[in-house]
Amino acid sequence: MKKNDVILIAGILLFALAAFGGLSWYSAASTQKAEAVVEIDGQEQGHYPLEQDTTVDIQLVDGSYNLLEIKDGKADIIEASCPDKICVNHHPVSKRGESLVCLPNKVVVEIKNGEGMEVDGTTH
Repeated sequence: MKKNDVILIAGILLFALAAFGGLSWYSAASTQKAEAVVEIDGQEQGHYPLEQDTTVDIQLVDGSYNLLEIKDGKADIIEASCPDKICVNHHPVSKRGESLVCLPNKVVVEIKNGEGMEVDGTTH
């Protein structure tokens, strides 16, 4: 290996380390707190931080309701007036992009900001 090869390899390694450090710093600085965003029939109704334990009573115009519980950094619908209760039986959500949906009541609770979901498989 010649002297110029060593200099080239060292330069590439320094550049890669600087890029990795810059991206790590940027992602740490831009991370926002996770929050549950409640939408009713496509209209945003509220933002609730996952770091604060609370219970939100989501009342609809027709008298139906959903009860959203935020506890231990997770959002969960614990009670609903819908007939099938699929939203109540769904597991709690906490990662960006996850959502809880109650189709009969037209309620969507989506997690925004915060940590992203982990990849659990691939498709080809």
